[in-house]
Amino acid sequence: MKIEFYLNDELVEVEADPMQSLLNTLRGNLNKTATKEGCGEGECGACSILFNGKLVNACMMPIAQAEGARLMTLEGLRQTEKGQCVIDALLEAKGVQCGFCTPGMVLALYALLEVNAKPNEQEIRTAISGNLCRCTGYGMIVDAARIASEKGEGLW
Repeated sequence: MKIEFYLNDELVEVEADPMQSLLNTLRGNLNKTATKEGCGEGECGACSILFNGKLVNACMMPIAQAEGARLMTLEGLRQTEKGQCVIDALLEAKGVQCGFCTPGMVLALYALLEVNAKPNEQEIRTAISGNLCRCTGYGMIVDAARIASEKGEGLW
């Protein structure tokens, strides 16, 4: 089946089984490898992307649902001023260790800041609760959200 959608603000068309996961399509068909497969069950957040502006787990979504949608992966987000602000904040807060969860965390923090430019600690922790990190203990990621909020004042 041919499926057409916007990926990182570019119109793309893929030929795929409509039930193939969006994650497998992004990685296998479109070479967008920043999006990771962690659990394959929607529990870890490593496969997080923005789907029409909302954070979703790409491993749980069939590609057929992407028809006509707007998708954003880390590859596209890092080309934006807001996306780079989040990435820089994670680096400044030392919220990146092994890096496996980082793409999903960047997207989760970005999605939060898009709707809440000045989140408190509980709101940040709730926003990243769908993203597992085995290295940082989350404190540095929470700090990164605060840094991005402060440094990105006026962006959000």
